[in-house]
Amino acid sequence: MNKLLSPADIVGGTFWLLTIAMVAASFFFFAERNRVSNKWQTSISLVGVVMVISAVQYYYLKDMWVTTGKAPIILRYLDWALSRPVQVTLFYIILSAFEKLSPALFWRLLVGALVTVIAEFLGAAGYMSATLGFLIGMVGWLYILGELYLGEASVVNVRSGSEKLQLSFNSLRLIVTIGWAIYPLGYFMEHLGGGVDVNTLNIVYSLADFLNKIIFGFVIYNLANALSQSQNGDAE
Repeated sequence: MNKLLSPADIVGGTFWLLTIAMVAASFFFFAERNRVSNKWQTSISLVGVVMVISAVQYYYLKDMWVTTGKAPIILRYLDWALSRPVQVTLFYIILSAFEKLSPALFWRLLVGALVTVIAEFLGAAGYMSATLGFLIGMVGWLYILGELYLGEASVVNVRSGSEKLQLSFNSLRLIVTIGWAIYPLGYFMEHLGGGVDVNTLNIVYSLADFLNKIIFGFVIYNLANALSQSQNGDAE
């Protein structure tokens, strides 16, 4: 049974590329966590956890692809169900370094992320109407954006007075706004828009994950490292 990728295999190549990238990012974040101050180590550890989850997922997809020639999109929901909730709760954790937040914000962000992923999975798997799954998933995603742009998280970001935090928060929020929009768009095209080539969609999702996970993680690392190195890191 073939276990090797063809040099012309773009789909398999993106799976393998993301596997390597996620593994490398995992090593980097776990190795660097001790270089930041204690209050930032949890954030860096969770970023590393997201990388490990995705590395395992991409290795599995690559292995399935080279042995069967298929990699159904629905398999990605296991990754998203674990990684997206961690990522959105990271907003709560980094803001908590500046101000005590309501625990309810943590749960609102977590539930919003779970609703987004679970609803789309149920729609994609046929457990509910694909349209209903899309609509509920959109509600969850838009709710998260509401919290980040208009809710408590946004208020604390502005009130912090830290330029470093505000720049990083705005960058992360932009990734969740634009980068995460690729996922419901792909869902719509696959299940409601007349269908789309699964191989092309896999390539697009792989490239989106590079932005939405690895770049997302480096934005948090840059913030943690900058504030840890600053003489007045607690205030900044």
